[in-house]
Amino acid sequence: QVHLVESGGGLVQAGGSLRLSCAASGSIFAMAWFRQAPGKQRDLVGTVTSAGITNYADSVKDRFTISRDNAKNTAYLQMNSLKPEDTGVYYCAAKSSRFGLYAYWGQGTQVTVSS
Repeated sequence: QVHLVESGGGLVQAGGSLRLSCAASGSIFAMAWFRQAPGKQRDLVGTVTSAGITNYADSVKDRFTISRDNAKNTAYLQMNSLKPEDTGVYYCAAKSSRFGLYAYWGQGTQVTVSS
């Protein structure tokens, strides 16, 4: 069983930065960050594999960076140049195999960007 614990959300002004962390227990192949704005569906922000290969949604490319420390089994989401539309609950997710689903989820952390 995989357990994910997120931290690092908060309130920041537009243009500012935040870093989210997601600590995992158990064997993980890939981790991902999703976000959900009020009244909207949950969208993928980006992913990182155990080899450090990353992919990003177009809306966050060049502003957000996902990294992973395999020794600590922890993924990070560095968010720079934040915009009010980045506001939402951010969720960490994980899967145990390359072709598996993101079956494990963190509790979510609120990110609020004020204009």
